[in-house]
Parts: sequence; structure tokens; C-alpha cells
Amino acid sequence: MKAVDAATMRAIDERAVKEFGMLSIQLMENAGRGVADIVKAELAALNEVGGSRVPRVSILAGKGNNGGDGFVAARHLRNAGLDVSLFLLAEPDALKGDTLTNAEVWTRMGGSVQAITEKNESKKHESILRHSAVIVDAMLGTGISEPVSGLYAEVIELVNSIGSGKAGKRVVAIDLPSGIDASTGVKLGSAVRADITATMAIAKTGLYNYPARELAGRVEVVDIGLPHKLVEDLEIRWNVTEPADIRRIVVPRCADSHKGSFGHLLLVAGSPGKTGAAYLAAIAAMRTGVGLATLALPEGLNQAMEVKSTEVMTCPLPESENGCLSLDSYGAVDAQLNLKSALLVGPGIGTTSGVRALVELLVKTSEVPVVVDADGLNALGGECGAFKEAEADLVITPHPGEAARLLGVRTEEIQADRIGSAERLAALTGAVVVLKGAGTIIATPEAEVYFNTTGNAGLASAGTGDVLAGMIGAFLAGGQSPLDSAICAVYLHGLAADRIKERIGIGGMMAMDLVAELSSVLNTFLSALDG
Repeated sequence: MKAVDAATMRAIDERAVKEFGMLSIQLMENAGRGVADIVKAELAALNEVGGSRVPRVSILAGKGNNGGDGFVAARHLRNAGLDVSLFLLAEPDALKGDTLTNAEVWTRMGGSVQAITEKNESKKHESILRHSAVIVDAMLGTGISEPVSGLYAEVIELVNSIGSGKAGKRVVAIDLPSGIDASTGVKLGSAVRADITATMAIAKTGLYNYPARELAGRVEVVDIGLPHKLVEDLEIRWNVTEPADIRRIVVPRCADSHKGSFGHLLLVAGSPGKTGAAYLAAIAAMRTGVGLATLALPEGLNQAMEVKSTEVMTCPLPESENGCLSLDSYGAVDAQLNLKSALLVGPGIGTTSGVRALVELLVKTSEVPVVVDADGLNALGGECGAFKEAEADLVITPHPGEAARLLGVRTEEIQADRIGSAERLAALTGAVVVLKGAGTIIATPEAEVYFNTTGNAGLASAGTGDVLAGMIGAFLAGGQSPLDSAICAVYLHGLAADRIKERIGIGGMMAMDLVAELSSVLNTFLSALDG
């Protein structure tokens, strides 16, 4: 599924009118009718339709096109026999164009418009809002870029105090919750907390970033009748991962398969006190279906790991005085790379100068695809030169702090523009970038961006990133491209967490819980292929 930023959506709307001869008022009609359909379906789910009481729907409309969609929705809901109250956050004479036309239709059919133009005036209507089964947010659309303040901020806070999350009540936002930047998902001052966001034609990129991802609730894309050719003609580079993408990537297992059919992953990982990271990455790779995995680690840790891990082979490497790997380990690692199909460097490897030299050389010289994770990134600090000199395909998996060090900025800057940060890092390193965190983003050197839709706060636990790195390594070793490996691993990693959440909740979720769930989520897709 595609997604667009605000500027791209405006361009699409303009082309629909100018090049395809569509009427903007027809697009508004389709949008409002789609919102009305969603509201009616939600009322049915709430058992609000068919009883003795006529359900009330309150619509809060702004003066722009978002408000126009609200007027259309109001008409269709009234025609369906619902009790509709419409509040306009502007003077009626401020309306123009298609919004004015639909407002006039609304009043001619007997609908009333209650204007809210002054601060504290919304309090007069609080009782109506509180007794509404659904509140429709048609206040602000994709065009805002400044923090919301004044009257709009007051009304937004009122909606949040009585709306989303309350039993028997729903908030439906049109296009995106008012107060959210459509492109980045940043909260611009106050923002509506919705249960459902009815976004028009194509999902907006901001809806897949926090805090918008949480504030938007369930996102439903409304078909407003745009020609498919219009969207296909544009090189839309933002994508939303769906189950169909995973079904495309996951390879079914033939009956005559053997362990060599699914690749051999070499993991260079571990240091004193951090053997857990190495183990989690290795065992996660096995659970994700890699045929063989060899863990290369400091020789002083080898015996403990041999005892701990039965399915994963080990390779003791020369170590420095502090028990960590160093450039002296390179020869043994290079020899191990023979007949391996992918390399994972970094989980728990440490950040000494010797580790840095080893990571740089491995990245530069490896002839098989490489995943660089955790301490592999930390050891390099802000230096990206090794990535630029790499001969093989690369996947890097920074969390926001690691991304900040690589780009030479503050972590807050990464979080304020996660999409742009991932894009810049991919362009700088030439790697497929997996920017971890709430709402993981994947970016490619070709400026493609993929939003993941699975996962939850239970993943905010030590070791879950090591599990993800092992999963990516497994897909790479099995012959998938760096991009497909990242897409599939990130989605299944989050899906495993979501299933654990459904079963036991997110409190106390651990990385090993994920490992135990990986075979199940993988087989969900393998079974579908077999069937």
C-alpha cells in the first residue's frame, strides 16, 4: 500500500481536476459519503442503530475543505435518519468554494449550523457533545504547519476530554486528527485523539509515525474515485507494509529441501558481559528459518556458548587483553566467511578501538551481504566511511541514538523527523536502513521508504533488537534481497510482539518470548503458501 506526504496529496488532487477533468466538488462528495459510511458502520458496531433512541452524531467543521467533507457527511447521516449536530469553528460568511456550496445544501435541507467563533463558547455546546455517540473531527486537514492555538486548541481539548476511549463513544477524524502534521506525524500543539481516522484516497505518511500513529486510532482509507492511472503515474516512494508483502517474500519449503537450501549465517558478536546479545541474535536466526548459523566470538567465551547453544555452531576467535575482538580476529573471521551466505556483525561485540578496526575491515571486504547492528554501529561512532567503501550489500539497524551519532545530530532531531533521518542515513551510507523505535522505518539508498504496521511497547526491552538483527541475517542468508529481508523481518518481529500482547500483555515481555513466537508467525505465512 502506498502513502503520500501533504505536498504529494495536493499535487494528486490538482492533477485529478486539471488533467482528468474531475470536479473538486465530486471528490468532496465522495469523501464525505465515505466518512458517513464509516460512522454508520461504527454506530452499528456500538449497537446504536435500531434501538428506541435515535443516535446523535456531532460534527465539528472548520472553514476549509476538511470542513466541507464534514458538511457532506452530515447530509448523508441526516438522510440515514440520524440526529446530526453541526458546529462550525468560523463565521458562516468565511466559507467559500465547495465548502460553501455543501454548507448551503445542508441548510436548505433543514440542517442547522451552530457557529463557535469565540473562546469559551464551545462550553455552551459541551452537553450535546457529551451525549453524542460519535464526534466527527472535520476541523483541520493536511494544510496546517503551525502549532494549533486559540479556539481550535480549546475545542480539541474538549473533544479529548469527552471523546476517544470513553465507553460507547467514538471520535472519527477526517483525513487525519486535527493538529497533526500530515507528512511527519508530529503533534502541532494540541491534537485530537481519534478512534478511527478516515483518510482520503491514499494514506498519509504522518499517520505511521508517533505520536500520530497512536492518536489516529484505526486508519481506514476512503476511496474518493481518483483514477488509478493518476497514482500509478507518480513515483510515490512511500510504502506501507501489509501481509501481502510478506507472502510475496517468504519462500515456501520444497519437500526435498536440506539445511543448505536456506543459507548459512555467520555472526560476529559477543564480548564479556554481553554474550546474551550474541546468543539471542543466533537463536533468532535459527527460529526464522536459516539453515545453518555459526557464531564467531572471543575464544574466552566460546566454551560457555557451546554449552548454552545446541543448534548454533561456534567459532572461537583470537581476543585482546580485555577479552574483546580486535583486528587480530580478522583472519579467522575471513576464513569462516568461506561458504557462508551472509554476515551479521555487532550484537554485544563491544566498542573498543580494536572492535572498530575489525568492523570497518569486515564491512569493507565482505563479499556476502552484511548486517551491522548495535555495537557494530556504536564502534564506528559518527564515521560512515566504511559503509561507503563496502563491496557487498548492507543493512544497518540503528536505534535513534545510534542514528544520531552516525548523522552527527541530537537524538531529538532524529525523532522529530524520523522519515527524513532514515532517508539521509540511507543516502549517506548506501545501506538499507532500519531505523528502529516506535513505528520502525525502512529506507533505501534509492529514497524508497517503508512503514511497518506491527509491534507495540512490549518491544522496549533489552535484547529485542538483537532478535531483529538475527532475523534480518537469516533472510539475507536465505537469498532474499537486503530490502525484502528488512521488510519481512521487521514485520514478523512486530507481529510476534503483537501476538504475545494479545496472549499475556506487554508488561514483562522479554526478547526470549519473541524468539519462542517466531516459528509460529513465520509458519502463518508458510502455511498460507502451502494451502
